Amino acid sequence: MVQPDLCVVCDPLKIDARGCMGAPDWILEIVSPHSSSKDLREKFDVYEEAGVKEYWVVHPQEQTILVYTLSVNGKYQGILKPYIRTDRVSSDTLPDLVIELQEVFPVEV
Repeated sequence: MVQPDLCVVCDPLKIDARGCMGAPDWILEIVSPHSSSKDLREKFDVYEEAGVKEYWVVHPQEQTILVYTLSVNGKYQGILKPYIRTDRVSSDTLPDLVIELQEVFPVEV
């Protein structure tokens, strides 16, 4: 069992008193140095197998975000390069979600 840092469940019927029954639609993980291998390997595999439609991985130290979307064959496909602080990131799963990364990472490192 894994727990994401942030998730969105679009179907209210998936929510009960114990939490989410089934896969969330969108998940965001914030990578910290002590959890990077778990976030980048174990959780990636669990979320992909569960059918999470979209998985974002935030690297605060590098000020980058990786975005993975579930393809029709049930495997994640991602962009070849990360989004950086000057980019705008949008979601395929949540069309109204658009984030200016300069607002997330206001100071260049």
